[in-house]
Amino acid sequence: QDLTGLFTEKPQSGEVNVGENITFVAKVNAESLLKKPTIKWFKGKWMDLASKSGKHLQLKETYDRSSKVYTFEMQIIAAKPNFAGAYRCEVTSRDKFDSCNFELAVHGERACWYMLDSLAVQVSTEPDLDVWDILSHAPSSEYEKIAFQHGITDLRGMLKRLKKMKKEEKKSAGFFPQKMDPAYQVTKGHKIKLAVEVANPDVEVKWLKNGQAIQPTGRYIFESVGNMRYLTINHCSLADDAAYCCVVGEEKCTTELFVKEPPIMIVKNLEDQMVMKGERVELECEVSEEGANVKWEKDGVELTRDESFKYRFKKDGCKHVLIINEATKEDCGHYKVKTNGGESMAELLVQEKDLEVYQSIADLTVKAKDQALFKCEVSDENVRGTWYKNGVEVKPDARINITHIGRIHKLTIDEVKPEDEGDYTFVPDGHAFNLSAKLNFLEVKIDYVPRQDPPKIHLDCMGRTAESTIVVVAGNKLRLDVPITGDPAPTVIWTKGEKVVTDGDGRIHVETTKGHCVFTIEGAERQDEGIYSVVVRNPAGEDTADINVKVVDVPDPPQAPRILSVGEDSCVVQWDPPLFDGGQPVIGYVLERKKKKSYRWMRLNFDPYPDTTYEAKRMIEGVEYEMRVYAVNGIGLSRHSSASQPFVPIAPTSEPIGLCVDDISDTSISLKWRPPERIGSAELEGYGVEYCKEGNEWIPAIQGLTDRTSLTIKNLTTGDKLQFRVRAYNMAGPSVPTTLAQPVTIREIMQRPKIWLPRNLRQTLIKTVGEIVNLVIQFQGKPRPKVTWSKDGELLSPTFASVRNSDTDTILFIRKTERKHSGKYELQVQIENMEDTASITLQIVDLPGPPQALKITDIWGFNVALEWKPPKDNGNCEITGYTIQKADKKTMEWYTVYEQYRRTNCVASDLIMGNEYVFRVFAINLVGLSPEPCNTADSCKTIVYKPPTYKEHDFSQAPKFTHPLVNRSIIAGYSTTLSCSVRGMPKPKVTWYKNKMDISNEAKYRMLSKQGVLTLEIRKPCMFDGGVYMCKAVNDSGEDIVECKLEVRLTRISVPY
Repeated sequence: QDLTGLFTEKPQSGEVNVGENITFVAKVNAESLLKKPTIKWFKGKWMDLASKSGKHLQLKETYDRSSKVYTFEMQIIAAKPNFAGAYRCEVTSRDKFDSCNFELAVHGERACWYMLDSLAVQVSTEPDLDVWDILSHAPSSEYEKIAFQHGITDLRGMLKRLKKMKKEEKKSAGFFPQKMDPAYQVTKGHKIKLAVEVANPDVEVKWLKNGQAIQPTGRYIFESVGNMRYLTINHCSLADDAAYCCVVGEEKCTTELFVKEPPIMIVKNLEDQMVMKGERVELECEVSEEGANVKWEKDGVELTRDESFKYRFKKDGCKHVLIINEATKEDCGHYKVKTNGGESMAELLVQEKDLEVYQSIADLTVKAKDQALFKCEVSDENVRGTWYKNGVEVKPDARINITHIGRIHKLTIDEVKPEDEGDYTFVPDGHAFNLSAKLNFLEVKIDYVPRQDPPKIHLDCMGRTAESTIVVVAGNKLRLDVPITGDPAPTVIWTKGEKVVTDGDGRIHVETTKGHCVFTIEGAERQDEGIYSVVVRNPAGEDTADINVKVVDVPDPPQAPRILSVGEDSCVVQWDPPLFDGGQPVIGYVLERKKKKSYRWMRLNFDPYPDTTYEAKRMIEGVEYEMRVYAVNGIGLSRHSSASQPFVPIAPTSEPIGLCVDDISDTSISLKWRPPERIGSAELEGYGVEYCKEGNEWIPAIQGLTDRTSLTIKNLTTGDKLQFRVRAYNMAGPSVPTTLAQPVTIREIMQRPKIWLPRNLRQTLIKTVGEIVNLVIQFQGKPRPKVTWSKDGELLSPTFASVRNSDTDTILFIRKTERKHSGKYELQVQIENMEDTASITLQIVDLPGPPQALKITDIWGFNVALEWKPPKDNGNCEITGYTIQKADKKTMEWYTVYEQYRRTNCVASDLIMGNEYVFRVFAINLVGLSPEPCNTADSCKTIVYKPPTYKEHDFSQAPKFTHPLVNRSIIAGYSTTLSCSVRGMPKPKVTWYKNKMDISNEAKYRMLSKQGVLTLEIRKPCMFDGGVYMCKAVNDSGEDIVECKLEVRLTRISVPY
């Protein structure tokens, strides 16, 4: 998966059943991030899920320090149908941002499984939808009958749900019988059609986008077909990513549209480049869409516009260019461009410029008044230099001219004088070498002699002898200027072998001047090599000289290179030397490589490499490459060789891990291991297994390779001490082997017998009559143990149960269980005198029989008392309850009175007065209801209710004070109260007395009575109001009195003296 944002792993859309859990995972690589990333989870477009964490939603975050990867998880627990929809995950780190969309689909409820002890029973119930559909179309008088048939006992809850269903159906049918989905997704540039159904085919609808009305245009098209209303959006753009709403009156139907951008593909990949230091570099790629954003990286680090403007990013339509103005050695590396749909990588190499000398300066011999010209040519036209004569810098003047045109540097001396003779040197600026040559001055003195002088060739004046060889580079100009003397002037003839050389060939010029004969070849070629003879004659005689000319050239191209081996990012290449070295020894080779699909070759070395085997490095694993070679001699670089066969750098896998012995016997051994940690870009072809005795060669355990991570090697010799190893193979060859820590002796190891009893068999195993019993029990032991099954102390017979044994397990199989199969089974595994045993209890259960002796014990009002006895046959398991039903004798329709009732007696209530009823009882155990019920022998008839007569209760009671009066001492002039409480039936008559005198009619006193509390208020008492106060209560049942003493005292008045 190619990712260009912050995500290294994006959450994927998923499906889940109602009640199940699902986890969405997102991973972010923090290697290139300066700050910890923050993540947000959304449902729909705006609902932030961070505040929704709780019972059904959990958000987790972990960090791996070794790989520097953050892992974010969103776990949905016990999914509900309304959890379905579109979700979004956003990650942010400073100025970097990335997001992705995914969806969750929630399917209907699963079939429920209940575990009864250790027996798994699948409970399949008819869907609720069928029951409610029947109820919604049935008359209300049939509700009770339908509820009984389908096991619904909560009649009040059933009626509430039916009422709510009918209300929702009526409401939805009035506006939108078929609504839009909560969300839709469309790819940018594509078309989408939103559809909604309305109840009224003539109703007008209005479409809204983010709350704003949409006007029909070329992109938005409204359609109305019968009850369907359509909104078509053509050529969707990011601006269409919004919430859409269809409005009918006050009702709305909403949805969300997510516009997904298509991945940006790289149409034209980056090309590898090799430049000189200081040159401008342009890395160019082309993407599938204009204006797309790309990310540039160098060696895994993102590139930005820094302060020095070292990197410039240029965007021209679909083309994206990374520009480096002046390349330096630090710019070497792998550059990568990334989009959200792919990536491309290229390598940049920056080399220092080594100045090469294409033509050096040559020694000159000139005569007086002639011109001397020193000329040289170097590889860099920008390099300047300085001319020196005998170590002193040469300054230009009227006779001396210094020129620099392109790569050619010249020193010209006109009208040479004797003092111009010396050593001349050219030193290029910034380079530690120089070019030297000597200027020889030839002074020719001719004395007049009336007699004839024979001709003479003066080769010694040129600093050469007859055996000297003149070397010329192919393509350069060969000029032989031979001084001659003689009187009269001699004639000159040039020959090569026996052939006289003339001016007939356009490249060859022969010229004779006074004192000189000049032989010139323009653009020397390899066939011009040989011995040239010059013959001078006059009447006085002749002279002959031979000049050996050697033409040197660049070598022929080497043979096509061969790839000897490849590695993860390297290869070893070998080639043969050129057939012709150009007349100069080959000093080395220059290699180049390119990607198979590229046209740009990259030089791997600038200094000549002396050997014919080279290891090329820094290649990309999995990319196809080609290689070619140049030969280099003292003259220059040859033409390139033919390209090698394409090859792909691939490294062998890492070694397999965890090699160990799984099992061993007298003649075989079983090995197992785990796959290598690193496999690479090539597929794993298989594993090779080898073994050897100590000090001997390795022997393949099998022919070819195995694709499994385990192997059993058979037919070994008992007692041999062997070492084993495993290697993984891919296209690059075998990996480093993994070897056992120490040799293994081939001999079976005694292993104590041991039974591995499954956890579910450690308790009673319950099966229903007729079911299949298939028990698989693992055990261990060597050699193969003897396995014995028994039941209740007796060996199992083949007709009772089937038993199959293997080396590692045993199987007890009963095709059709019966009640007689219940019991305790014993398993014994024995090796000689060692054994292990295990026991399994099997309980075969069946439906119970009917209860017994159901009878009516009492009848009163609306109630009937019933009593019965447990069934004789409980089905070999505990009776868990009873189901009691009633039926009216007129209709004989049965209705459930009690379910899972635990006792053997009950009271049936809510019967209709005067009706005749019959009753029946079913027994229930682990399997289910008994096939037959137990019915009452006779029917019962409820009687009319007559209320009993009771003797009227006498509630009369004599008065009695429950709270007495309390003696008090008060101050004169301040009103006070006396209180008490009394009870009696009927209500007693109350009279107040002072000193046994009735004070009921006195104005000074006020009597109050409330809820049996009696109060006497004395207004502003004086000294005469003190005394004994009495309260008397009287009714028909008797009387009671209570009294207290009241003391009235004066306030003390202080008189000043």
